Amino acid sequence: MTTRVWDYLLEYEKEKSDLLDAVTTVFESGHLVLGQSVSGFEAEFAEYHGGGLCTGVDNGTNAVKLGLQALGVGPGDEVITVSNTAAPTVVAIDGTGATPVFVDIREEDFLMDVEQVAAAITPRTKALVPVHLYGQCVDMGPLRRLADEHGLVLLEDCAQAHGASHHGRQAGTMGDAAAFSFYPTKVLGGYGDGGAVLTRDSTVDENMRRLRYYGMEKQYYVVATPGHNCRLDELQAEILRRKLRRLDDYVAARQAIADRYAEGLGDLAGLRLPATAPGNEHVYYVYVVRHPRRDEIIERLKAYDIALNISYPWPVHTMTGFAHLGYATGSLPVTERLAGEIFSLPMYPSLPEHTQDKVIGALRDVIADL
Repeated sequence: MTTRVWDYLLEYEKEKSDLLDAVTTVFESGHLVLGQSVSGFEAEFAEYHGGGLCTGVDNGTNAVKLGLQALGVGPGDEVITVSNTAAPTVVAIDGTGATPVFVDIREEDFLMDVEQVAAAITPRTKALVPVHLYGQCVDMGPLRRLADEHGLVLLEDCAQAHGASHHGRQAGTMGDAAAFSFYPTKVLGGYGDGGAVLTRDSTVDENMRRLRYYGMEKQYYVVATPGHNCRLDELQAEILRRKLRRLDDYVAARQAIADRYAEGLGDLAGLRLPATAPGNEHVYYVYVVRHPRRDEIIERLKAYDIALNISYPWPVHTMTGFAHLGYATGSLPVTERLAGEIFSLPMYPSLPEHTQDKVIGALRDVIADL
């Protein structure tokens, strides 16, 4: 069987009875849309983060989009973020009518280079969107100070960082609001799509609830636009409630796999393993390594029946869909260089040790033979 970077079937076998009970709970509840499962998950997810307010939405992209809109971002504004991210981050910014503005990343950990942000701020800048990439947090202290100094809103993109922390503060608790994705591959993932926005600002939360429900506060009456149909599904919410109780266990399993990779691969010449930034607890949404001969390595691993992934092969600013932003090749040199070197090893909580050993052994063989 081909070894891939993610699989859910072993986890499903282990958790099947609870997951099927979640389905039965929803189907027998009498409420299939915005019922007790959604409200229950929202309360429990907020509680996991030490309190605040949570609004469930249909996916992580809309969590970013609606989160920005709830914070007052719209046409004519600029939003500073990074190009080394999943394209949905930038698609969501574009969807508000605002203009994405990119800064480069740090070579050592792939995270936003916060030292470049101040120079990117203009009179049109409205928001900062740090992406807590691959499972660890951006350095939030300087960003918070910049946001306060310039009157900007700060939205954390936490799609890849459920359970991560930065100097003891959880991802999602350091900005004005935070967007989460519950896509199946995530550290906290559903069995379909889902997302949420977390905030401690009641006005932002009220805006979110209108935005996800056509601009309505009660049925059939639109009180404000824009409005969307972006509700978190009851079934996914109930599944996420069950899985939230196991989130810390998922994180511990990922960290154990990362330790095993580090032990088995740390001495390989030319292979750079993930670095954890100071003050961070890394939850390893993906385990991203670097090698200058990345493409050759991935091709040779096919002979071992191992199919690896690249997160992400094309920086967003190089995509034709964002050519109108005007970023020339070479404008984000670190981002562009690393895009040609990074690749992801298999990483999910139920990844068997024998599969980890298979990947370690194959990588050692391939790199030794380069």
